[in-house]
Amino acid sequence: MSSRSGKESLPSIKDLDLAGRRLLMRVDFNVPLKAGDGGSMVVADDSRIRAALPTIRYAIEQGAKVILASHCGRPKGKVVPEMSLAPAGGVLAGHLGQDVLLADGPIGDAATKLARDLRDGQVMMLENMRFHAGETKNDDGLSKALAALADVYVNDAFGTAHRAHASTAGVAALIKQKGAGLLMMREVEALGRILNAPKTGFVAVLGGAKVSDKIAVIQNLLNKVEALVIGGAMAYTFLQAQGHDVGNSRVEEAHLVTARDVLSAAKRKGVEVLLPVDHAVATEFSADAPRKVVHEVEIPSGQMALDIGPETQRHYAARLALAKTVFWNGPMGVFEFDAFAEGTRAVANAIANGKAFSVVGGGDSVRAVNESGKADQISHISTGGGASLEFIEGRALPGLVALGHRRHS
Repeated sequence: MSSRSGKESLPSIKDLDLAGRRLLMRVDFNVPLKAGDGGSMVVADDSRIRAALPTIRYAIEQGAKVILASHCGRPKGKVVPEMSLAPAGGVLAGHLGQDVLLADGPIGDAATKLARDLRDGQVMMLENMRFHAGETKNDDGLSKALAALADVYVNDAFGTAHRAHASTAGVAALIKQKGAGLLMMREVEALGRILNAPKTGFVAVLGGAKVSDKIAVIQNLLNKVEALVIGGAMAYTFLQAQGHDVGNSRVEEAHLVTARDVLSAAKRKGVEVLLPVDHAVATEFSADAPRKVVHEVEIPSGQMALDIGPETQRHYAARLALAKTVFWNGPMGVFEFDAFAEGTRAVANAIANGKAFSVVGGGDSVRAVNESGKADQISHISTGGGASLEFIEGRALPGLVALGHRRHS
């Protein structure tokens, strides 16, 4: 397979012969769970399950014996009943209109028997992979036990592709017939298109709390973008690095030099950097703190910026309206506080209303797009925040490398 840019190649599930074969498919069912009416856990948001449906349905239609593997939460190698995949299996069964069998563990006699007895088109699910301590250690023994269950391997869990775990990298090295699921293919195509987009009209929007979390992605994007739009708490490290007073706003003192270096590099490369020119502030970090707008760059002592201001929102929206390609990761403010979510929502609307090829990744950014009611106007909403950032950084993702992913220059 080649993406539309011709720069990425990755074997696909559609390249594999699945009929009558046991298919181990890594999915991302790391879904939020909550206590239901009877006290048992239920799925709070099934969007990740729905995202995997096209690949699972394709495998069923091809006559595969489908064995699903996923993790849920961070049980740290122990069996934590509240993190069982049983609720996810129930939701999946409802979507598929057929039973989904659940093994009592990630591996073991019961899992082996269920896999051996599967009929064509049937679906089973292994219990939470992280109930086994070897999963996150990419344990060879666990990888071999998983490989023994199947003839074919498919990874459709982009959100875990940056982890070299047993169910993402280890097992893939042991099964010859392997490929990416339909969701994984879409992720690689969309992010590959972002990385190979023309510089003219390419705008990256980065937010969130820390400059340190985004250093590598900023450095890579400076070689590719026309403009860099910065929001969130990380913007105030940049503003202080420029010599502005930022009051009590969060600043990474250890990365002021980094911020200055980024600004200098941007200037050398002719990259426009947009930073907040006004702010929504409060005297404390609290959802109930009274919101006030400071109509200038400087922030008074005793105030902390918790969102970009209305003029900044207009400024950013105007720049995004001119974009031909947009990559967005990270909120513009404290999105979990409703009073300070306006800036993030404004950016979501600006991207959705624009004509650019757009990719959005990261929890709060995706949530803002979904809440805007305009998710269908975004070209691609990534299912992997950390994985999408590492891909944009230019890193090789272990889960993709294990499938034979090649990036061509």
